[in-house]
Amino acid sequence: MAVSLSTRASATKGGRGTRQPMSEINVTPFVDVMLVLLIIFMVTAPLLAVGVPVNLPDTSAPPLQSSEEALTVTIGASGEIYLQETLVTIEELVPRLLAIADEGYEERIYVRGDKDVDYGAVMKVMGRVSDAGFSRIGLVTDSDLQK
Repeated sequence: MAVSLSTRASATKGGRGTRQPMSEINVTPFVDVMLVLLIIFMVTAPLLAVGVPVNLPDTSAPPLQSSEEALTVTIGASGEIYLQETLVTIEELVPRLLAIADEGYEERIYVRGDKDVDYGAVMKVMGRVSDAGFSRIGLVTDSDLQK
């Protein structure tokens, strides 16, 4: 907050000036800080969207529009399996899915498989998830429409 002191001539006998404070709020530093925070959040937000980097296969299908947050199972190029961003084994996958699924067996689960991984590895993971009772399973790809 800034305070401005100015002299004003008063109508006193001696004609001496008195100082009266004039208070004004200086919002410029506040605006500067808010703009810097906005830029920081705009730059870091896309980096938080995808946890495990994989090279997804391309497709020409349009993306699905979904407002709900889904659980993500990722199969890396060398066959490692991630639940969200946590490395798990194939045996640990189903118990962990059951533990974190908010909607039970109706939870949407997206499977992201690297395009260099064996098709059988992706099907093995999808089979485990399906055998556990989850019915809303989807495959994630890169869309040609987004490029």
